[in-house]
Amino acid sequence: MIGPAEIFTLFFVTLGPLKILGPFAPRTHDLDDAAMRRVAVWAFAIATIAIVVGSLVGRALAANWKIEIAALTIAAGVIFLLVALKQLLEQYEPPHAAVATPPLPASPMAAAVRLLFPIVLTPYGIAAAIVVLAHSQDEQRTLMILALLVGVMILNLLAMLFARKILTGVTMIVLQVLGAVLGVLQAGFAIEFILAGLRGLPIMNK
Repeated sequence: MIGPAEIFTLFFVTLGPLKILGPFAPRTHDLDDAAMRRVAVWAFAIATIAIVVGSLVGRALAANWKIEIAALTIAAGVIFLLVALKQLLEQYEPPHAAVATPPLPASPMAAAVRLLFPIVLTPYGIAAAIVVLAHSQDEQRTLMILALLVGVMILNLLAMLFARKILTGVTMIVLQVLGAVLGVLQAGFAIEFILAGLRGLPIMNK
């Protein structure tokens, strides 16, 4: 059972602000500052509700479908590993031509929904939340996990609000380096999840 610091790190890597900054700024480039802030607040509110409710429902469904926690952990580890390897290998591929993206809707709420998946919420981040909650055996620990989720969502809100100021000059280089480091950490988390899941299988304990 991992502690709060490790859980926060896991959520920061899979759901945190560093993965939002790059896509959010160009997608909201045509909006003025006030409109961008409204979109950011709506994205934060919807994402927070979605990750909390979705992870709790996912845990309940896993229990209802009699999915072993070990199997769930292995599945999450495989997803982490595939995404981490894709992100790391993309750095060695030739640059692709920019693909035009449709403009965001005029409604801040509709625009936030358009940005929700996979910019603010990632499938592997949701998987991480479900697995961590599935391992929780008491209400106090569950509340702690949910509080850490909300804390990471608050960091995401700050990242969206200040994205235009953050993505300047040397900060871009620092964020690229941090992105590479987090990609390696995510691969490490993936291996740890897979090994933990394998150790939890009944057949491995015979």
